[in-house]
Amino acid sequence: PFVMWTFHTSSCKIRKLKNIIVHLSRPAEYIKSKRKIMNKIIIPRINLLPHTRPSAVANIQGNSTHPLLHSTALFYHTAMGGILIQVEAFHLPDDDLPDHSGFFGMHIHEHGNCTLPFDQTGSHYNPTDEPHPNHAGDFPPLLSNHGYAWTAFYDARLTIEDCIGRSIIIHGGKDDFTTQPSGNSGDKIGCGVIQAL
Repeated sequence: PFVMWTFHTSSCKIRKLKNIIVHLSRPAEYIKSKRKIMNKIIIPRINLLPHTRPSAVANIQGNSTHPLLHSTALFYHTAMGGILIQVEAFHLPDDDLPDHSGFFGMHIHEHGNCTLPFDQTGSHYNPTDEPHPNHAGDFPPLLSNHGYAWTAFYDARLTIEDCIGRSIIIHGGKDDFTTQPSGNSGDKIGCGVIQAL
């Protein structure tokens, strides 16, 4: 995995900055010498959430083929504009996948109607008429391990008001981020209506 570090300093000379970069490119050396250079590094803190209570929620239920599937999606206002979305899902159908792990497409759809078989949800929420995967309702996929997934991400394209009254859908396959209009993500296996709190 990659770790991105952001520095802001007005006192370090170019030579010292180069030394810091070298240390970060060699993690073992950086750890050994971090006490020497930490006083040169200022890591800014961002208070992303002005409130810890979510502003909206969707309780996602599985379809008739996946009745045990259930998930909760929480939607938070942020201090930067946009929203933070947190999703936890259980009993995703990854039993037949290698190592019981796989990706499942997830999107916001236009209509908040989760009547089985979830065929009344409309298309991906796409107010600016963009191609997939640039719809406002296009989300990162869920990564499932032994049926469980947890994710959180920031989305500047949406507001809480955009989401309320729409549906969040979990699909039975991974989103290929190419196929139009919806990424060839497979059947809608989970659906929940986004409601204000």
